[in-house]
Amino acid sequence: MLKFNPGFNTFHADSYVVQLDDPREPNLYREIFPYDEAPRIGFNHRLVPMRMPKDIWITDTSFRDGQQSMPPYSVKNIVDLFKLLHRLDGESGLIRQSEFFVYTRKDQRAIDRVMSLGYRYPEVTGWIRAHNKDLALVKEIGLKETGILTSVSDYHVFLKMNLTRRKAMEQYVKIAEETLEAGITPRCHFEDVTRADFYGFVVPLAAELMKLSQRSGDAMIKIRLCDTLGLGVPYPGVAMPRSVPGLIYGLQYYAGVPSEWIEWHGHNDLHLVTANAVTAWLYGCSASNGTMLGIGERTGNPPLEGLVLSYLQLRGHPQGLDSTVITDIARYFERYLHFRIPGNQPLVGTDFNMTRAGIHADGLLKNEEIYNLFDTNRLLRRPVSIALTDKSGMAGILLWIRTHLGRGAELKKTDPGIKRIHDWITAQYRRGRTTSITDREMLQQVKKNLAHWIKESGFEI
Repeated sequence: MLKFNPGFNTFHADSYVVQLDDPREPNLYREIFPYDEAPRIGFNHRLVPMRMPKDIWITDTSFRDGQQSMPPYSVKNIVDLFKLLHRLDGESGLIRQSEFFVYTRKDQRAIDRVMSLGYRYPEVTGWIRAHNKDLALVKEIGLKETGILTSVSDYHVFLKMNLTRRKAMEQYVKIAEETLEAGITPRCHFEDVTRADFYGFVVPLAAELMKLSQRSGDAMIKIRLCDTLGLGVPYPGVAMPRSVPGLIYGLQYYAGVPSEWIEWHGHNDLHLVTANAVTAWLYGCSASNGTMLGIGERTGNPPLEGLVLSYLQLRGHPQGLDSTVITDIARYFERYLHFRIPGNQPLVGTDFNMTRAGIHADGLLKNEEIYNLFDTNRLLRRPVSIALTDKSGMAGILLWIRTHLGRGAELKKTDPGIKRIHDWITAQYRRGRTTSITDREMLQQVKKNLAHWIKESGFEI
């Protein structure tokens, strides 16, 4: 049967009929998720087309998924971080929304404070369970959009909620309808979608929501695909339900969900969180959801800073976006929330663009582009740095002088003072030292061994 698909603008011939499968027993996909072994990745070698939407963006869940993984933020912390998100976005619309819990007085005060700032971006949205009393809170607060927990795997429907698929679908569609009637955009969170029966429940549920949209005058009903346990994989040819390309493509092809209504929400349990979020963009999902520094339940969500840099690589720099605020966000977490960022964390860790190797230092002295992936000082306000050890060599000493003192281009590795500093460092490690040379120690060594250069240059340390 040929049917015109407006999302693809072609006639599609497909024998698949959208129909709810309502089994008496849960399908836990034991051949894929044996539980007593690592999950398995099945392949069917079916390839779906890469189809990136015209407009892609980022949404934030730092004050929902992120906050439930941290000691409670104060209202001031939330307002401060929200302001930083706004500065990062710079009215570009890249960081389009930020979702909040709505339950406690503190949550509600925080929402009131950030909404009173009057920012266009990020827009404040909520998150609720599929209950009327939760929806009443959203209406009372005055939010225009809310996420709704709509779990889709049989692990949740049968084992957690003690429902059948049909009963769960009826409950989800009903709360979505009531949300629309309240003048609020529902965003249905398809929890645990990477362990769900895609054709037997996910597509039928999405199709019912699209029918509800049509009955409501084509009102927007968003669908967030939640990879709750980080089981999604970005590789081509992977079988459902773990295929990120397949999930995005299938939601559009079989249920007719527009790209602008689809959002990806991942977790990093198997180290694929950013790759999956970018893959979702590439295959037709407009929104990828993340958190500042990737802080979220268990292993965390896509790091917001990683999504920003991924966007820049795919689309270039949007007008207004200030990527240097990424560094301000990291420093805020360290200073005011006492959060320890791993030194090797990309973009925000202390070691991100730091070298300890002499061969790298030598290359950086000749041309920074040799060992720096982009102008990190311009984009992140993070100049190249050096940590001195017994592996740094005399090139490392020269690089430290140039980066920390802002001068020294005329100094050479053959300078006797450089060699004396190098000999002192080498002796430190011969005696068993295991820590890097501190900046204070280096300043003392420079004053002691390069006094002639300091005097000739006419500056003070």
